[in-house]
Amino acid sequence: MKKAISKKGQSLNIKEYAKVLQDIKQQIHESQVKAVLAANKELLKLYWYIGKTITEQQKLNGWGSNSVEKLTEDIQKEFPGLGGFSRANIFKMRSFYSAYEKVSQAVRQIEDLPIFDIPWGHNVILITKIKANAERLWYTEKAIENGWSRTILEMQIESDLYNRQGKAITNFKDRLPTSI
Repeated sequence: MKKAISKKGQSLNIKEYAKVLQDIKQQIHESQVKAVLAANKELLKLYWYIGKTITEQQKLNGWGSNSVEKLTEDIQKEFPGLGGFSRANIFKMRSFYSAYEKVSQAVRQIEDLPIFDIPWGHNVILITKIKANAERLWYTEKAIENGWSRTILEMQIESDLYNRQGKAITNFKDRLPTSI
């Protein structure tokens, strides 16, 4: 067993030390991932809230593009240097809310939707390229399950994976034993 001598003259078991170091590094990595996911979820909830607020103001007070543009300018003035609040992104937030508004009413817990477990860029792709919520949610689940990047998600959508899934000819039903 190799030992190293520390400055205070105490011996240190290198294998034990390496294991402790590895465990701590693993915990640091896991905490970093959890922090990023929590921050992403909070950001998406903020975007949802902004989209909801704009939608409500459009319905209740007749807000148009000019009102949303003024809101965008005022947010940018109040938070200089903070990205994510461009005119285009604010309108995407509205689309994000509108896309899932009815789904959230049925579920009643918006945070339970898997759309809050993927990055904003993934959500933008889903709301701009897919019209049906069932299909959007299916791609969301697959992106989470398979760890798809934004590029892979786009590729899967463009190749129409949703409509191709389950249509491959197989002999599973003929060959697998029946369940009890």
